Amino acid sequence: MKTTHTKQNKESKDQKLKPITKINKSLVLGTIVAIIIAVSPYIFYLYKGLPRTKIWQNPFFTYKVEYYEDVNIYFWLLLARFIPFLLLVLWFFTCKHWWYHVILIPVAMYAFQLFTVLNNESDYIDEMEIAWIIPIMMIIIPFVYLIRIKLFDKLVLGIDLKKIEAELDEYDRKEKEAQNKIETK
Repeated sequence: MKTTHTKQNKESKDQKLKPITKINKSLVLGTIVAIIIAVSPYIFYLYKGLPRTKIWQNPFFTYKVEYYEDVNIYFWLLLARFIPFLLLVLWFFTCKHWWYHVILIPVAMYAFQLFTVLNNESDYIDEMEIAWIIPIMMIIIPFVYLIRIKLFDKLVLGIDLKKIEAELDEYDRKEKEAQNKIETK
């Protein structure tokens, strides 16, 4: 009975000495993501504390808005695009569903909107994003549909494309052998 107890103590000491495991890393990353999601409404409403003037002065820096009515409106526009962009990017990187690539479409839309707000020389905000998103959609949608078809064939219909390809390769091999036999005669 003593040996069992000693073994258990030795095993528990070995477990304590292990480096950070995958589970611990996942827990830390999950906690960071959860905190970012939880504070996102507070980050969004930071614009309410900003002045309604063209120049924002504080002890650290001075910021001047040239193309917008005031600092408050500029940061409202900026945060109204950044927060959904941030949340969609987090969703994209943490999503485990087969269709997660579709999330790139709204990510691209908010990225273009964010760029137009940051680009002070643009006269119009939220005008031409759809024209930029169409090429992205033309790549992502067929890609996701192809994944869906492969999953549907394999999981629902029970069609394994690798087996079919192996069978076709076998037919090709037999046909070449037959051709070789005919040519050698």
